Amino acid sequence: MSAEAREWVWEYSSSRGTARLVLLSIADRVPDEQCVAWASVASLVKRTNASRTAVRDALVALADSGELEVLKKLQGPQRSAVYRLPRAAAWLAKVAEAAEEEPEAYVEPPTEADPVPEVDEKRLQRHGIWPRKGAETGPSQRNPAGAESGPSRRNPTPRRAGIRPLHGTDSGPQNRSEPKVNRRYSSSGTGVTTADAWEVDPASRAWAHQQGHLDRLGEEGLEAADAKWRAHRSGHRPRSAAAWAADWRSWVAREHSPDRPRLRALPGGESAAASGMTRAEAHTAALLAALGGPTPTGTEA
Repeated sequence: MSAEAREWVWEYSSSRGTARLVLLSIADRVPDEQCVAWASVASLVKRTNASRTAVRDALVALADSGELEVLKKLQGPQRSAVYRLPRAAAWLAKVAEAAEEEPEAYVEPPTEADPVPEVDEKRLQRHGIWPRKGAETGPSQRNPAGAESGPSRRNPTPRRAGIRPLHGTDSGPQNRSEPKVNRRYSSSGTGVTTADAWEVDPASRAWAHQQGHLDRLGEEGLEAADAKWRAHRSGHRPRSAAAWAADWRSWVAREHSPDRPRLRALPGGESAAASGMTRAEAHTAALLAALGGPTPTGTEA
């Protein structure tokens, strides 16, 4: 029956613009000759591609013109509003009555004097339209869209204003000056310690062995490097054990071997300071000694 209802809108409705689109959208949902259908403002906005305000104004204009009726005692799925095209229903009843007498009979165009048949609410239940519970839940005459049209613009929902307790809630400290216990460098946080208290973990020692640093430095050299590292890190802020382990490994990797020749050493084990040479002269003497040439003093290496 939606085709017959749309035909009446196209041929006999005086609506224009958005109102005509809204009326066609409702007529497209008509299931039988009673010309009753449910619709929400959101669905009408989507179908007509018009704004919510324009759809509301169109519903009011159609209701005022008599081409659309809001059945306030009925509601559709999700409490959507129920509408009827009364003049379309009157015209379809007039056509059906004339067809019973003579199928090919000419039917006069509809007029406002054509009687509108009564609504059979029981037949509408098969289409998801049921009586609305309580008269107070029916849509207002100024809001033909029904309950699904959204909150009124003149009566916006007030913001929630609860009573705050004097001393705050139990969810956290209310004093902004109270220190946080989970701060990054807080010594009270779990897994955070100082360099002096940190102990070399088995993974770090295994790393030193796998990378060859234990063989290069030896046990005594590794202990010396560890002691030097702790002396340099004693004034640092507490960190996590993983951070200290990474820093310790980096230090050990840069540590020199204890048997590495000193640049200031001279042939024969004499230091530059003891021989009275400058640092440049000591370097030259060490280079000549390695090449087998005469030293700056004229002696053979």
